[in-house]
Amino acid sequence: MPRTADTLPSLRELLTTAVEAVGGTERPGQVTMAEAVHKSIRTGEHLAVQAGTGTGKSLAYLVPAVRHAIETGRTVVVSTATIALQRQLVDRDLPRLAKALKASIGREPTFAILKGRRNYLCLHRLDTGAPEEPDDGGLFDPFAVSALGRHVKRLFEWSSETETGDRDELVPGVTDQAWRQVSVSAKECLGKDKCPFGTDCFAELARAEAGRADLVVTNHALLAIDALQGYQVLPEHDVVIIDEAHELVDRVTSVATAELTAGMVSAAVKRCGRQIAEDIVDRLEEASEGIKEIFDDLPQGRLDDLPRALQGVLTVTRDAAHSCITALGPDHSSQDVESTTARRQAIALLEEIHDTSVRVLEAFDADTAQRRDVVWLSSDMIGGNPRPPALRVAPLGVAGLLRERLFGECTTILTSATLTLGGSFDALARQWGLPVEQRPTQKAEGTATDIAPPADNDAPHWSGIDVGSPFTHEKSGILYVARHLPPPGRDGLQPAFFDELEGLVNAAGGRTLGLFSSMRAARQAADELRERLDFPILCQGEDSTSLLVSKFAEDEATCLFGTLSLWQGVDVPGSSLQLVVVDRIPFPRPDDPLASARQRAVEARGGNGFLTVAATHAALLLAQGAGRLLRSNDDKGVVAILDSRLATARYGGFLRASLPPFWTTYDQSVVRGALARLNS
Repeated sequence: MPRTADTLPSLRELLTTAVEAVGGTERPGQVTMAEAVHKSIRTGEHLAVQAGTGTGKSLAYLVPAVRHAIETGRTVVVSTATIALQRQLVDRDLPRLAKALKASIGREPTFAILKGRRNYLCLHRLDTGAPEEPDDGGLFDPFAVSALGRHVKRLFEWSSETETGDRDELVPGVTDQAWRQVSVSAKECLGKDKCPFGTDCFAELARAEAGRADLVVTNHALLAIDALQGYQVLPEHDVVIIDEAHELVDRVTSVATAELTAGMVSAAVKRCGRQIAEDIVDRLEEASEGIKEIFDDLPQGRLDDLPRALQGVLTVTRDAAHSCITALGPDHSSQDVESTTARRQAIALLEEIHDTSVRVLEAFDADTAQRRDVVWLSSDMIGGNPRPPALRVAPLGVAGLLRERLFGECTTILTSATLTLGGSFDALARQWGLPVEQRPTQKAEGTATDIAPPADNDAPHWSGIDVGSPFTHEKSGILYVARHLPPPGRDGLQPAFFDELEGLVNAAGGRTLGLFSSMRAARQAADELRERLDFPILCQGEDSTSLLVSKFAEDEATCLFGTLSLWQGVDVPGSSLQLVVVDRIPFPRPDDPLASARQRAVEARGGNGFLTVAATHAALLLAQGAGRLLRSNDDKGVVAILDSRLATARYGGFLRASLPPFWTTYDQSVVRGALARLNS
């Protein structure tokens, strides 16, 4: 039974109890954040909170969330971008919090984890086998085929041991191709009532548990699916808390991206099998052959116009897929399980092919400034081998979707250590679809902007607050910008760069995390410094990332070089990490189809495409990379940006304002001396 507000302890009392129970110390920023979250939940006003590393933001939002759930009897959804944070909440933070608050609130709060159906083992597919898979190029490799067999065998053995069927609990993991053999999408699922394994279904059991829980932990992808699909995936809720909110737009964009390949159409032909007339299936097979021929002839990259040949083959594919769907007919309850399964599997792939074809054909209808989607052709690499070409279509922006389906449906709290770019929430607010006031914003003391709710009654009301960080950045860290170096070029790292890097790493005694804009640059730097220095240098790709990070943390003299996933995924407190080096400002690649299309769309509407898209992207990554340095109160060190443009370019001020407030220097001797003193 829900409890009334006056019978529950106050927020401050619950927060104090929780902090004491986990052996922590209450911090001013944590208290400020908890009170802001509590107010947001009470008033329904959306909230963006920047909370630096070490603030204790998990408790700052979990405590008011639990209080609201207990008081109202309604579920609160907490969404994360990464598995690591999801596991931290479910395995560590929430169990301790539930035990700590039990006496104060009269019962132990309940929580559950919920993921998309594809993340759970499907017992029916395990029993009947997987349908024909779209060809990804790997099936021509005999080693890949044998590895697939070993993985599937292991999944069969694991199925009799697991209690959850959750893919993330399988350690070590298996390839995506192997997992697809034992999982289904929501469209392929027979449903609990029709499936012979419905009562034991792992996905249904997880949904049922989530429906009974006070707090449900999920991921941004499922949050996006819940907003995009016409049916409810998450339990009824009136509050969503989005941690790692800086990742929200990319994760929602990924869910809203569709692709079409010749292999998909060929697989749909085989799934149709003998269920429909041969002449109808033949038209789909001809479409598959046409797609392969056209895709092989077209240059890869963004498509600004729809080539006539591509338009023709997409029209044929759309119509052929529609004919097959019509021929398969409606789902009859009288059909046996085997027939129903075959039909569902065929329909799911046919609808994906049909809808993607329609979406691509319609993407070019409007003028450039009015287009909603971007289309491009690309070929990914798998194990060093290129996949067959894939046509992809993605939304230019998700602001409208988020504004309508997220902020329009429930109270939303967004939090991260990096939300203020250029000293303001404005850049991310625009991407989220929240209104930005065109007036000076009031500065919160010692923090970034604290934006007042907008006056427009039709727009979502929101506020933003930066609760700061417990770290004294200006005393604990130095931002070094190598202003004397030549700007980065397109021909790889220059000799002057290696000289600079060698001097810094040598002064630090190793202890270096090198963040590079490409794997080519990371490998080039690792190879060069191995020739020059005696410190162990690890490079991403030489082993699993988690194992490399562990080795890096264990040996203070070791360096770790890598690319994008290390910018956000490394948490190494202590003296093993005292130097973070960034090779260049991480602007998106000029040929990145989505970023370049978004930039062009902004410019077509009269805006500054570079600042809105490229500089915002770079500022977010730079802030995340710089955030690797200070992970505990005792940490000290240097963030070295070896790209002179941060000091000399007009946009440098915006980028520097997005970084933590380190003490800044351009003097090579000063920074080397500081590193040497730390190392002594």
